[in-house]
Amino acid sequence: MSKPKEHTETGMQTPQSTVDPSEIAKFEAMAAEWWDPNGKFKPLHMLNPCRLDYITQQIAGEFDRDLTKPLPFTGLRLLDIGCGGGLLSEPMARLGATVVGADAAEGNLPVARIHAEQSGLDIDYRHTTAEALAEAGEQFDVVLNMEVVEHVADPLAYLTATQQLLRPGGLQICSTINRNAKSYAMAIIGAEVIMRWLPRGTHEWAKFITPDELFDLLSQAGLSPVDRKGFLFNPITWGWSISERDLSVNYVTAGIKR
Repeated sequence: MSKPKEHTETGMQTPQSTVDPSEIAKFEAMAAEWWDPNGKFKPLHMLNPCRLDYITQQIAGEFDRDLTKPLPFTGLRLLDIGCGGGLLSEPMARLGATVVGADAAEGNLPVARIHAEQSGLDIDYRHTTAEALAEAGEQFDVVLNMEVVEHVADPLAYLTATQQLLRPGGLQICSTINRNAKSYAMAIIGAEVIMRWLPRGTHEWAKFITPDELFDLLSQAGLSPVDRKGFLFNPITWGWSISERDLSVNYVTAGIKR
C-alpha cells in the first residue's frame, strides 16, 4: 500500500523545502473531511470531474493513450503532489497508472490510505515533499501539481523541484488561482465568507499567481508550457466547465520537460 513510515519521514527533513508550515496546518485541521462531498472540501469535489477531464485528455494526448480501452494509463508512473485525501490519486490508479501520492501534511495520509484500501487500490502514499523526492532521484512520466503552488513559500524553487521529478518528455499539469479582483471576490469572499465552503484563511490572495506569471515560472523552471485553460464556475447550473478563454479565477496549465 505505502512506503514504510521511516522512509517518508526522512524526506521531510530536507533543508531546501518550500513548505509553508502555516499552510500545512490549515489542511491537516480538515483532513478527516476529504471524502465528504458536502464537507469542507466540497469545492474540490465539485471541481474534480472538470479537473479529471482535463488531466486525462492531456495525458492521453501526450502519451498516445486510448481512453476507451481498459486501464489506458498502464505503464505510466504518476506523482500526485499535494495529494490530500487522494481525490485525484484514486482515479489515476483506476486508469492503470502507478501512482505515488505525496503530501507535506502528514495528517492527510491516514485518510488517503484507508480510503484507497477500502476501494481496492494500490497507491503509494508518502509524507514527503517535492524537493525531497527530487533529491532522492525519483522520476515520473506525469506530475499532477493541482492547487498547490499558491500555498508554497517559494513558487520558483518548488516548480524547479517538480520539473526535476519528470523524465524527459514528461508532462506536468499545474493548476492554481489567478490574482485579480474577481478571484478575490469569488475564491475568498464567495467561497470562504459567504458560502463558507472553506474555512476563512484557506487562501491568501497575495499568493495567487496570474497565468502569465505561472507560464514564466514554468519556463524558468525548465518546462515548456504547451496549454492553459480556465475552470469556469456557473452559478446557474451550479457546475464547472473548461473554458478556452476565461482564466480569470481558476485555471490549469500543461507543460512538457524537453
